[in-house]
Amino acid sequence: MYFCERKKYIMGKTKVLFICIHNSARSQMAEALLNHLAGEKFEAQSAGLEEGTLNPFAIAVMHEIGIDISGNKSKSVFDFFKRGEIFNYAITVCDEGNSERCPIFPGVTHRILWSILDPSIFTGTHEEKLDKTRKVRDEIKANIEQFILTN
Repeated sequence: MYFCERKKYIMGKTKVLFICIHNSARSQMAEALLNHLAGEKFEAQSAGLEEGTLNPFAIAVMHEIGIDISGNKSKSVFDFFKRGEIFNYAITVCDEGNSERCPIFPGVTHRILWSILDPSIFTGTHEEKLDKTRKVRDEIKANIEQFILTN
């Protein structure tokens, strides 16, 4: 057990909750990437303001880098809140306006906003949507790598 800067006792790994609108793409990718890249230090979970359906483009671009999220389920952020789960970080990966709808979690020492485009709004051909979703994945990965370095 160690003593955190905000005077909360935290045991084990640093807990991170990634939040977006439907928990269908951005937050799912962020959860998987953090657990994959630094699972020994962090425990990531994800949830949405509303439950959705996993985005097939997110599944495909994560598979391209060897991470399988196809079996993941969309989760509601309010279920975590009702259970009183405690997180060190709540990171919203949606636009700033929607991040304001997120509840305040007990014990959260840091709230972070990464404003990232929503793959569900992408238009174009199948390949164009896939390419745009790859860019979202790569942006999330860059944010995750920076987060790991600074925490």
